[in-house]
Amino acid sequence: RSASCRSQDGTASEQCLQALKQWQVEPATVDFIASHGQTIYHAPARAHQHKNYPNATLQIGDGDHIAVKTGILTISDFRQKHVAAGGEGAPLALYGDVLLCSKQDENRILLNMGGIANLTWLPEHNLPKVVCTDIGPGNTLIDAACRKYFNQPYDKDAQIAYSGKVNEQLLAALSDHPFFTDTLPKTTGPELFNLKYVEQAQQSSNTTGISNEDLVATLSAFTAQTIADFIKINFPADNIKLFASGGGASNPFVMDHLKKALPHVTIADTSALDINPDAKEAILFALLGNEAIVGEPIVIGDNPAVLMGKFSFPA
Repeated sequence: RSASCRSQDGTASEQCLQALKQWQVEPATVDFIASHGQTIYHAPARAHQHKNYPNATLQIGDGDHIAVKTGILTISDFRQKHVAAGGEGAPLALYGDVLLCSKQDENRILLNMGGIANLTWLPEHNLPKVVCTDIGPGNTLIDAACRKYFNQPYDKDAQIAYSGKVNEQLLAALSDHPFFTDTLPKTTGPELFNLKYVEQAQQSSNTTGISNEDLVATLSAFTAQTIADFIKINFPADNIKLFASGGGASNPFVMDHLKKALPHVTIADTSALDINPDAKEAILFALLGNEAIVGEPIVIGDNPAVLMGKFSFPA
């Protein structure tokens, strides 16, 4: 039995203990905690462009503190081993998606729309051709605009987006960045996709005067369009099933636009695979923690074949 914790409010150890209490699970019955931490900076070499420095990523949330305060073995800092082995430290969904979601006779896409949108392509009968990569913004720009202009943490049920109108000039400007044509696999984060990025796109497209509702609608369409364009360019197969997770899977505006843009793709959320769309990332890190204890490195194409996570003991 494992617990996967990702802190939002309070310390990670407090979050874990509160969750266990809510679930009526005694800490003594938990084998380990898998803690992702909180990414505060992500800097692949292609982004920082300092040729003498490698890929870099930084998460806060110390495993020793969690282990001591909860009394539970804690596995954390998963991404550093991936970086040390030549990867960019993300996306790590590849390993869980292959183990849990691949099906030999189906072309599947596992799309996760958290702050950043990433996907795993699981082609039928061809595990070496698996692709896992970031695509672009998921919820990060939408949420940032909602916080700034509406004092809301996110666009619940896409009410704001539906009240606005997509501005095509701004949408084109947002899409005009070399990241979208960069080689695969690639990673990104809010270091690139932030409100400064949006403001620059508005200035270049002369759309600084649009309403805040139109802005949120356009940012929502931007998320859907970048995902749809990526899939159409890179995975031209007809018989594709897409399973969405993360906060974006609960955004009807984004999902509606995806379905209209990808009529040849069967689209559902991961509940169709018996995986809660809001819990998929937690499940992934619980799996990575388990693999760190009892597994073996997973060989998938050219991806780093490593076991990830650092161990912190409660005493």
